[in-house]
Amino acid sequence: MGALWTREPLSAEEIAGEVAAGQGWTEATVKTLINRLLNKGAIGAERDGRRYLYRPLVGRADYVEAESQGLLDRLFDGRLAPLVSHLSQSRKLSAEDVAELKKLIEDFEP
Repeated sequence: MGALWTREPLSAEEIAGEVAAGQGWTEATVKTLINRLLNKGAIGAERDGRRYLYRPLVGRADYVEAESQGLLDRLFDGRLAPLVSHLSQSRKLSAEDVAELKKLIEDFEP
């Protein structure tokens, strides 16, 4: 999705060229992911001669929101606090992260 949000439309080969090496994926893996995104309605395809060009059908913010909620639902029963607790217990939160979380809570409270 990131490649398509940066530049569109792209062919499957162009998408693979942008993301495969950085992720350690083969072109076949990228094409499988493209098909999954097509089936989810996240991207669309249009025929361009013998190939297809792909473009995003959802914006980055909407996609991040849906994926984030899916993660919370699957792993933490839809709750944010257990996620933050998990990260803090495994020492994945930096002092900067903690300061940002405190600021978010302060801004959220009436």
